[in-house]
Amino acid sequence: MTTKTVLIVEDDFLNRRLVKKTLYDNGYDVLEAKNAAMALSMLSQYKVDFILLDINLGEGLADGISLGQEIIDQFAIPFLYLTAYDNRAVMEKAIATAPYGYITKPFKSMDLIAAVALGIRQSPRNVKSGPTIKVKHNEFMVDLPIGDIHYIEADRNYLLLNTPKEVYKIRSTIKQIMEHLPSAIFVQIHRAFIVNRKKIDKFNVRCVLVNNKEIPVSRKYVEDISMIIAPSFYPSNQPSIP
Repeated sequence: MTTKTVLIVEDDFLNRRLVKKTLYDNGYDVLEAKNAAMALSMLSQYKVDFILLDINLGEGLADGISLGQEIIDQFAIPFLYLTAYDNRAVMEKAIATAPYGYITKPFKSMDLIAAVALGIRQSPRNVKSGPTIKVKHNEFMVDLPIGDIHYIEADRNYLLLNTPKEVYKIRSTIKQIMEHLPSAIFVQIHRAFIVNRKKIDKFNVRCVLVNNKEIPVSRKYVEDISMIIAPSFYPSNQPSIP
């Protein structure tokens, strides 16, 4: 049987060494990264079967939740969070990125190994799409991956979900859909608009550009827009200011 490779993304050396030993003792090959930039570099160079992500990767650096979303978007590799965080708000943000597990420290070795083994056995194709939303396409209902949505526009009692290929219309309100969208990805910038942070090309305090579409920013949401340039959301490719 081919030996599986696990990538550990953990900024603390002692924790990283403990997890590495646990994996080695159970027959896994191990790669190590102490931050998001190193992890993304390794993922582009090596074949990785599973990833263990610490949520807190150091002050001022991209956190594990942002990296988890990047892994879904680019690599479709199963992962789980291994973290000291155990509060509900952090857990909900983490779950929104569709991990294969969430283990709090200190952990039991066999709990970790069981979670890794189960994650590897699952199809990575299920990870790639991530969370979805039901929409009508022609005469059928389909699952639309929320990562495909670039922006959402309110149209009376409906919402227009704009993707590169289609515009889907659903009956809902901005408030209702925001309760189901991960805040790590989507931000409301106007009473009638929600944007996918990762799809913003340029922005200022008046508007954002998404696929050459100029979307207005209300004064009420200017502070939320300023958060978009934080390194935690764009570890390697920050948007430019027009």
